Amino acid sequence: MGSEGLFRILPLRNGLFTFAGMKSFYRDLRVGVVGGGQLGRMLIQAAIDLNVHISALDPAAEAPAAPYAHRFVQGSLTDYDTVYQFGQACDLLTIEIENVNTEALAALQAEGKTVYPDPAIIRLIQDKRVQKQFYRDHGLPTADFVLVENRAEVMAQADRLPAVNKLGRAGYDGRGVQVLRTEADLDKAFDAPGLLEDLVPFEREIAVIVARNPQGETATYPLVEMVFHPTANLVEYLIAPADLPVVQAVRAHEIAVQTVEALAYVGLMAVEMFVAPGGEILINEVAPRPHNSGHHSIRACYTSQYEQHLRAILGMPLGDTRQHTPAAMVNLLGAEGHTGPTRYQGVEKLLAIPGAYPHFYGKSTTKPYRKMGHVTILDPDRAALDHKVEQVKAAVQVVAAAGEA
Repeated sequence: MGSEGLFRILPLRNGLFTFAGMKSFYRDLRVGVVGGGQLGRMLIQAAIDLNVHISALDPAAEAPAAPYAHRFVQGSLTDYDTVYQFGQACDLLTIEIENVNTEALAALQAEGKTVYPDPAIIRLIQDKRVQKQFYRDHGLPTADFVLVENRAEVMAQADRLPAVNKLGRAGYDGRGVQVLRTEADLDKAFDAPGLLEDLVPFEREIAVIVARNPQGETATYPLVEMVFHPTANLVEYLIAPADLPVVQAVRAHEIAVQTVEALAYVGLMAVEMFVAPGGEILINEVAPRPHNSGHHSIRACYTSQYEQHLRAILGMPLGDTRQHTPAAMVNLLGAEGHTGPTRYQGVEKLLAIPGAYPHFYGKSTTKPYRKMGHVTILDPDRAALDHKVEQVKAAVQVVAAAGEA
């Protein structure tokens, strides 16, 4: 597929600007973001261009979004009173992480605040057990699974091995997932409610970023292929657009749109999928927010995923998702064995690579495999992209300041 990729925009059903009309451009509309990490930081950067007032809530005083929010509140994302009081000063609320108090968001919604994604959808996605059952109930393709309550129930399913044991709740960025290949691995199973999923011998891991606004307009971004870190179980780098046969790419986009429509979702969502042997596309899981697999869109697409999320939750027309240049995105992870004040090594070498654009997240403390930034690489030639990915990985490291490792 060409650099333009495959995208889909469906027509509006009920007109434009259903939420607050044009006042969002004049800073009368107060948008609250529950979470102030790097995703909140990049969302604020997009909001500046639209002149949208952003408040952010985060437990860390030095959260990446803290210096840039119009209003920043330090507090727990899971405490009912904290989230409820934060939302009282907002007209519209959204999230940048799933681990939030949905009861407080639902109470705010009941009182007339607009909340996107809907708290009921966030609650569904928070629990992988409920999420997977939703796919099954709505005919969305996913790996076969059984629900388990504890380690003993996993052990009783030894005939299903090899399989993947996932915690129902609290898993994030590769945590809460155990691959069980043989009976010798069963003692690694989680002793908590979860699921046991067939281990798919997938050929590739892909993702589609899809947006939907309240009027029912949907738009998808060109498909990306993700390459995972061999030990950290999170994305090391990605290539966009993915080099997949058109029939598979079309199917992946169809599944992404079917997923948001089944949920009646409003906002931006990442739908992560496996390409199984024979070309079957299976949903792995979804993220109800801007996502690591869409960072490259800031540089490579006409509309970034962050601007698109704002357009969607504000009821605006969705933006042009075409990709004007092939791209790669390399995650900058904290170096193994380093915990302490953040130091980026090799920045000069990085900046000397043509078409490489760093985004440092402003986290004051690094630790092993923590996401500390990313680098987007633009190049029309795929071989050159692959080469520059290796250059970036070799050029820069995120370490602790001297004496703190």
